[in-house]
Amino acid sequence: SGGGGFATNDEREQTLNQILTEMDGFSGNSGVIVLAATNRGDILDTALLRPGRFDRRVPVDLPDKDGRVAILRVHCRNKPLADEVDLGEIASRTIGFSGASLQNLMNEAAIMAARRSKDKITFSEIDYAIDRLTVGLAKTTGMNNPARQRLVAYHEAGHGVMAALIPGYDTVAKLTIIPRSNGAGGFTLFTPDESRSESGLYSLKFLKGQLAVALGGRVAEELVYGEDEVTTGASNDLQQVRNIARRMVTQWGFSDELGHVSYGENQQEVFLGHSVSQSKNVSETTAQKIDSEIRRLIDEAYTEATRILKENHDGFVALAEGLLEYETL
Repeated sequence: SGGGGFATNDEREQTLNQILTEMDGFSGNSGVIVLAATNRGDILDTALLRPGRFDRRVPVDLPDKDGRVAILRVHCRNKPLADEVDLGEIASRTIGFSGASLQNLMNEAAIMAARRSKDKITFSEIDYAIDRLTVGLAKTTGMNNPARQRLVAYHEAGHGVMAALIPGYDTVAKLTIIPRSNGAGGFTLFTPDESRSESGLYSLKFLKGQLAVALGGRVAEELVYGEDEVTTGASNDLQQVRNIARRMVTQWGFSDELGHVSYGENQQEVFLGHSVSQSKNVSETTAQKIDSEIRRLIDEAYTEATRILKENHDGFVALAEGLLEYETL
């Protein structure tokens, strides 16, 4: 502890002081540029960031598609790839991956190719590795339950058909009814639009589509099995729907009733799904209006999902039957 009675981290203080001394020096060191990198810019000491020291910040975001292709090229250098492997296609499937994640991806694919006694890495191994990193390992148990498989097939077909038929929505890359180690009974994988992902800007039309796609699984179960036989399988979908709808109303001003006003105190509070009525800047009356607007958005999306799946019943059933036959499409 320091002489003033305050507890300090001596080692940390000494390191900081030494860095400052080295940077400033006792004589001019023109021609020397000091660079540093950190993932925690928010906890740096202000003395480090004053003008003349680390005063210029260069944020390095996650790589875009071209960046991911270049990074994949580096990590494929000593790995034999089959001719059909297109790095551009892999880059499209790996939006949001960091350089380290892409390195891990190719290592996982190489391990799988070795396990399968292949002398080249094919797209099948890379597809497996993407699934493993994004949704967990495939489980072998639970595959011999025909009733469970049929229900999951209809559920995922509901998501897939909704996404395919809503104009301008993300491309459906894959549907599977093979259960995963993260608890998912099956999943529908999308390839997001690159420009939309990079800009982070989503239109009202796209968000409404997102609500309808997320509800597609629950609606599909209702149409096939009846309201009394729906399962808890849509739990994650319903949480996603609530979070999106709440943010639409409280953060993004997508509400006819409340107007173009943001009510969330901060993004984290709304994203974590805490009730806005606990927020100090919202009256009880407004909180009730927020809840009713959220309900309205969800009800509209539910009605839209029901309409689309009813109108395309044959295609939806055919997709589910295809999943039952092939397990992955």
